[in-house]
Parts: sequence; C-alpha cells; structure tokens
Amino acid sequence: MLQSKIHKHTLIFKQASGTSRGVLHTKNSWIIELFDEANPSVIGKGEASIIENLSPDWNNDYENQLAEICKNVNEHVATNFSKIHDFPSIRFALESALLDLKNGGKEIYFPSEFTEGKKSISINGLIWMGSKEFMEQQIREKIEAGYSCIKLKIGTSTSLSDRSSGSPITFEDELDLLKSIRAKFSRAEMELRVDANGAFSIDEAPKKLDQLAKFDLHSIEQPIKQGQFEAMKKLCTSTPLPIALDEELIGVNLLDKKSELLSFIKPQYIILKPSLVGGFQSSDEWISIAVKNKIDWWITSALESNIGLNAIAQYTFTKNNPMPQGLGTGQLYTNNFPSGLRIEKGRLSLSNS
Repeated sequence: MLQSKIHKHTLIFKQASGTSRGVLHTKNSWIIELFDEANPSVIGKGEASIIENLSPDWNNDYENQLAEICKNVNEHVATNFSKIHDFPSIRFALESALLDLKNGGKEIYFPSEFTEGKKSISINGLIWMGSKEFMEQQIREKIEAGYSCIKLKIGTSTSLSDRSSGSPITFEDELDLLKSIRAKFSRAEMELRVDANGAFSIDEAPKKLDQLAKFDLHSIEQPIKQGQFEAMKKLCTSTPLPIALDEELIGVNLLDKKSELLSFIKPQYIILKPSLVGGFQSSDEWISIAVKNKIDWWITSALESNIGLNAIAQYTFTKNNPMPQGLGTGQLYTNNFPSGLRIEKGRLSLSNS
C-alpha cells in the first residue's frame, strides 16, 4: 500500500518577475512524497506547483483538497488518476512521484541519455517584463550566455506597479527592443519569440501582430485572452506571425474537448506546461492531437521548483523535439531545491555527480 506525505514550500524570487498579469515575488509549491509501506526508505517525489489566478485547480481550499486526494492515493493510482483530471497540478505531482518511486526514488522519472548526463536539451532564454533598461540588461545577459533563442514577455500592463527601476515600458519600447536585436542578429542567428499572456484586446491584436511580424519572429504566445474561440480562430487564420496557444489549453482536460479546441482554432503551435495541463499522460494526448492536426508544439515549465522542472525536463527529452524548449526557470529562486540541472550556452543538462 502506498502512503504519502506533503510538504509546503514557498519559493522566493531573486528579483520580482513581471508578466502582463502582474509582478510575482513568491510562489507556493507542495512537494508530495510517496512510499510503499513495505519499503518506506524509498521515496518518490513530485511537485504540486500553483500559480494563483492561473492554475485551474487553485482555490482557497486547495491544501485541504490536496490532502484529501493524497489520503486516497491508492484509489487514484488504481484508476489511472481518472477522477482527478480537474486537479492538473496534483495529477502532475502524483504522476511524477509515482514514476520516481518506481525508478528507485532517485529523482529519475524518465531514464534516458539525458538522465545519464550524455545529452542535453536546447532551451530559450526568458526575458521578463520590466523597465526598458531592465529588459535590455536581461537581453545582453542571455546573448552573452550563448543563447540562440530568446523569448520576451510583452504586453504593457498597468498592473506592473512595482517594476524594476526605470520608466514604465510601452509597446513601442518593446518593438524597439526587438528591432535592436534584429539589427545585430538575423533569424538564422537568433530565434525570437514573444509571449503576450493574453494582453492584447481583440480589436488591437491584428495591428500589433502586423507590427511584430516586421521583426521576423518565430511566434507569439497567446496574443488575446483565452476563451475567445471565434476571435482566436480568426487571428490564427489571418496572422502574419505564427500563433502559439498557451493559456488556451489550461482547464481543457477531457480528450474530446482537446480535440475540438485544436481542430476548431487550428493554431500554428501549442505550448504544453505539464503542471498546468494535467501531467504527462495529458501532455501526450495534446501532442497526439496536435500531430493529427499538423500543429507543432513545444514544452515549457511553469515556475516549478527544481523538483518539478527536473521531471518536466526528463519527460521533454524523451519527446525528441529539436525546437528550443522553455525550461530555463530553475535559476529564478533564492531557496530552490538542490539540483543537478545545469545551463550552458542555451542548453539544459543533468549531472548526477
């Protein structure tokens, strides 16, 4: 019989991290430990990672719901987690912990040449929103660190009241940042992605996409808020710039609903965040549907600690997707868990030494 323990861990950002939704200073995670009564010394770990106002299973009773699900962990394992598809963060954590337990409790979730330290994963360098000066500083750092793909958070928001020092950034400033990068690097030399986190209105989105397309960008993530299916379908049909659905996938947990969404909107890309879309089995479903609809995809972490990030990275490697993945968030916190994950010249590797 499986038993579980839960440990809450509040991650502290090294510096406030801004998106069009607001500025983040801390983020809560709950580490689930699974062990078999017959061998309690072998422990599998998984992370229930929550982003308030984004994670679909977040509510004020989350901790009690987490405790109740873990109390009945044997039932959920026996039913392949089918009864908790509305709790994607918890399903992701339990899937991870069970995989770790089966592989000996050494934080090995998907054994591969990645976990053996023989191969690495290409990743993008993430540029957080802030003042223009702050974003320029981040861009310089990523270029100097050897990244060949950079992703900028864009979409001006008045909610960013405590940005880093400097004048508040405007959309024109964001265009200037992209222009300055393109003046030095061609698309072949530097892939540029932008993430609007749904910041554009339906009316302004077409014009802004036209402006952004001038800089030969790889893609834009979620230009308008999720749930506006007709408008998103229209954008994806006429866009001069490939569109990637991100938040649009969150909360869509049933197989038939996933298929309906992608076949209707027909985006150019989808972005999978396992802790937000319900774990690895759910991500596999999204990938299968995307392939059938000739939609490309990549995988991104969602501010997990190193425990969740490690599981996602190991899973990602097994998918053999050569595109740069969004797995560079492990260096954001002052109190992250120890990890063998390393980033060098825009590539993520795992060292167990």
